[in-house]
Amino acid sequence: MRPMLKNLSLVLFGAVVSAGVWQVLDVAGARDGANAPADEQIQIYRQLDLFGEVFERIRREYVEKPDTEKLIEAAIGGMLKSLDPHSSYLSAKNYREMLVNIRGEFGGLGIEVTMENGVVKVVSPIDDTPAAKAGVLAGDMIIKIDGKPVKGMTLSQAVEKMRGKVGTPITITVVRKGRKEPFDIRIVRDIIRIQSVKWSVEGGDIGYVRITSFNEQTEPKLKQAMKELQEKLGEKLKGYIIDLRNNPGGLLDQAVAVSDAFLEKGEIVSVRGRNDAKRWDATPGDLAGGKPVVVLINGGSASASEIVAGALQDHQRATLIGTRSFGKGSVQKIIPLLPDRGAIRLTTERYYTPSGRSIQAKGIMPDHIVEQELPDELKDKADQLRIKGEAGLEGHLRNDQEKEVDAPSLVYVPRDKAKDTQLKAAIKLLHGESIAMLEKKPAEKDADGKVAKKLDGKAGEKTGGAVAKSEDGKKPAEKSAP
Repeated sequence: MRPMLKNLSLVLFGAVVSAGVWQVLDVAGARDGANAPADEQIQIYRQLDLFGEVFERIRREYVEKPDTEKLIEAAIGGMLKSLDPHSSYLSAKNYREMLVNIRGEFGGLGIEVTMENGVVKVVSPIDDTPAAKAGVLAGDMIIKIDGKPVKGMTLSQAVEKMRGKVGTPITITVVRKGRKEPFDIRIVRDIIRIQSVKWSVEGGDIGYVRITSFNEQTEPKLKQAMKELQEKLGEKLKGYIIDLRNNPGGLLDQAVAVSDAFLEKGEIVSVRGRNDAKRWDATPGDLAGGKPVVVLINGGSASASEIVAGALQDHQRATLIGTRSFGKGSVQKIIPLLPDRGAIRLTTERYYTPSGRSIQAKGIMPDHIVEQELPDELKDKADQLRIKGEAGLEGHLRNDQEKEVDAPSLVYVPRDKAKDTQLKAAIKLLHGESIAMLEKKPAEKDADGKVAKKLDGKAGEKTGGAVAKSEDGKKPAEKSAP
């Protein structure tokens, strides 16, 4: 396996961070400005003078005294937002929170939560965490945090209040089905490690690995998962299912490492910017030992997830099942500013799969399009469970190679695995059974023709570029883990 890359590289819903080039970018930027034609420099200074004049007018004459710090931050944010949906300004606070997500661990309670009807709902407590030990249950509704009502808070505000210094106590007030009155639960914060990899045995002889995000814990957890599954199943192990559905991305080096885990050789991904290009190649060693692999994707699979799916598909190392991925094919670098000034996230490159295809605003088309069967109560909400992906974002970076696709793709995944149509299709395929009844017609898969893939577990030659058609859906409900 290749060693972990030392430069910080993040692909969170497409954002890529590269700490190793922060200073180089600053120097290059200064040099570019110095070499600009004289007329261009004059025009730039005129525009900056205009900005200063408007700022002073607002500061002196606005009806109420404005917060000048917020004015400057808004101006910076607006400038970056005008470029594309993924370039943005990160305040010092948001930058610190992003670094917490990269590390994959923080001081907190150990619960996955979402917002429902103005209160925080517990999706699930994480095993062996303070919340689980204190008796917090899935479905609990948190209405107060240390006596302060949750109603009126955003999800991120509530999560921030529940996170904190290890060893400090917090009291949450909970409403639980079956109990008449709300009650308090006192919890002492501890180090919480985000579970980016979960695994189980499915179908009696198949290793199932769910990757929810790509943080610093992902590669070691993947190795642990593969080892435990192999020890548990032994000779009867038929193959693996790697579930990347609704995975918004994470660290680039982790996406490379996960791809490398199943590839023996060849390119994994390449990136190209205005001034340079680089690529990452696989190294010998296959964690799956040549066993067949199925990858599950949908409209919520983005960025780092698409790097993995694209690499394994192009090398014919895995068969992809599900719906078209999000289509986030650009690279952002996080450039930290002066101490306590935050950082900027700036789009600097596009990335390409091993066959050289750009998936920007197009996505990755699975080899077998299988949509989830919606329960009756959701059938009239099907449109709300689909998103157009990157192509549906205003101001998105255009695909410089291929036709964009903005047809919606389904993102619904049932909690009950017994009702998971895509998972059942993957199990059937690994058992050598036909999944034709679950698939859409070939014409609906790809108007330009689909590249056939083998399920023999061996890496083949690069394809000429599987053409991506679309199936995107709506983002899953916002979740977080305090």
